[in-house]
Amino acid sequence: MTTKKYIKDYPRPQFVREDWNLLNGEWRFDFDDDNVGEAAGWHRSFAGNRTINVPFTYETKASGIGEEAHHPYVWYNRQLDIPSAAQGKRILLHFQAVDYIAQVWVNGEYVGRHRGGYAAFSFDITPYVSCESPNELTVKVEDSKDATQTRGKQRWVDDNFECFYVQTTGIWQSVWLEYVDEQHIDAVKITPDLDASTVHFDYQVKGGTSEESGLTLETVITMKGRQVKRTSLAVDRPWLTLEVDLVHERNGPWKKCYWSPGNPNLYDVEFILYRNGVEIDHVYSYFGMRKISIQQGRVLLNNIPIYQRLLLDQGYWPESHLTPPSEEALIEDIELLLKMGYNGVRKHMKLEDPRFLYWCDVKGVLVWSEMAATYEFNDQAVQHFTEEWMEIVRQQYNHPSIITWVPFNESWGIMNVFKDVRQQKFTEAIYQLTKAFDPNRPVITNDGWEHTVSDILTLHDYVETKEQFLERYASKDDIVNNVKSFNRWKYAFADGYSYKGQPIILSEFGGIAFKSDKGWGYGGQVVSEEAFFDRFRGIHEAVKATDYIVGYCYTQITDVQQEVNGLLTEEREPKLPLEKIKEINLL
Repeated sequence: MTTKKYIKDYPRPQFVREDWNLLNGEWRFDFDDDNVGEAAGWHRSFAGNRTINVPFTYETKASGIGEEAHHPYVWYNRQLDIPSAAQGKRILLHFQAVDYIAQVWVNGEYVGRHRGGYAAFSFDITPYVSCESPNELTVKVEDSKDATQTRGKQRWVDDNFECFYVQTTGIWQSVWLEYVDEQHIDAVKITPDLDASTVHFDYQVKGGTSEESGLTLETVITMKGRQVKRTSLAVDRPWLTLEVDLVHERNGPWKKCYWSPGNPNLYDVEFILYRNGVEIDHVYSYFGMRKISIQQGRVLLNNIPIYQRLLLDQGYWPESHLTPPSEEALIEDIELLLKMGYNGVRKHMKLEDPRFLYWCDVKGVLVWSEMAATYEFNDQAVQHFTEEWMEIVRQQYNHPSIITWVPFNESWGIMNVFKDVRQQKFTEAIYQLTKAFDPNRPVITNDGWEHTVSDILTLHDYVETKEQFLERYASKDDIVNNVKSFNRWKYAFADGYSYKGQPIILSEFGGIAFKSDKGWGYGGQVVSEEAFFDRFRGIHEAVKATDYIVGYCYTQITDVQQEVNGLLTEEREPKLPLEKIKEINLL
């Protein structure tokens, strides 16, 4: 069941307007390796002679180019036709993701710049366009091999190596236009309070607000087509807050409509802005009543302990790399995950397309949202990482499926965090900044080992046999107190930090690959289905027999380029009977 205003391929399904226009498809394109385009005036008269299929990057076959060599500067151009009905409206140009630095011109006029490969950004292009004649949109993108960029699994050398893959350069998610009134709703932060049966809204309204503006904002909440609450307030300032009680009667029908895997109830909500009684903006959204908390070494969902069975997902496709080939492809991945008995996903080193999060919300899939890492530590890396991470936390906040933030993984970008006080303080700062914006979700720093401050203690270990695992994890105290390196080479905590009773989750393990000369998996490769399941079943039995481990994340859902340890091929073909995987997951 979808939300009230589900629109297929709508790029931002958590905040929907009906008046929009998708700009994906064929654009003019070219490389600018010598960085001469600006001096030559490409933003005024585009000189490129290639075409590209946006939002697929030139490195992918889906783009129509399929060249994997690194090009530091690329240019895009297309015509913009603004409908006459948009006359008098503000025209917003949205980019869901561009890697890494984007500069935008409209009709030769400079509009703005954004840095960061994974956060969405927007520009108001109203002053630069005409509704009466065609307009020109030009985008220059700069991407480097600089390891202070938030790269994730993108390589920074010429060839793939280990678990690092072909880079992603340029526009890699949807580009679209939206038409709004001068005064409009800019953002709404939605915070459910399950224990109090209330939901808190923080509104941001743009376009000149005051006591004399004549603006009122109506909020309408429904559940499965039935109205729950309808309320309005005067808009006399740009920032407004409202708390809404969701219980009609003491034991009313809305009290138990919680969101959880297997029962992903969603409340639809509409935000309607009026000026002197006339509707001028209408936004459709939704939220889930759910609570994530930690108590006595357990993660609780809606005040009940939940055992997390997560699957690592790097979000790559053979023809389109980081860009999902379609919305249907995102849905297919989620449905395959559920068929294998997993209840969640750790989205690894990637901030996924918002449509993926939408379908996790709708289908009841738990999500760990993980930042794409840098690979050097200096002042520039700290600034780049911090700015983009906070953009992402704000943009993803309203999704009920996201239950954990993961800003750091395996000390990537903070390679000396075990001893380096500066790097330790950096992780503390990111933890506290994240908590300042979102005090309600756990934050993990740093996933896998060498934690500083962290709400969950996570361990990565690709030990192969049941017997080895049980021996290694026999003593919880030895691991959490850094008496021994749990996986033979890393400690659980950075020097100077200690265990505070956090839940313990094995957030990477398995990685079993079939014998192949194509690529690699973790540990010895297996030669048969029987050998696979012997190892797969054994290691799962060991994890579940270790009573202080309260969840796990198996590596991984699909093969990715040279890494062939997926339960599915890159083309999403199962290597093994899915029902047997599910049976072991549900032991």
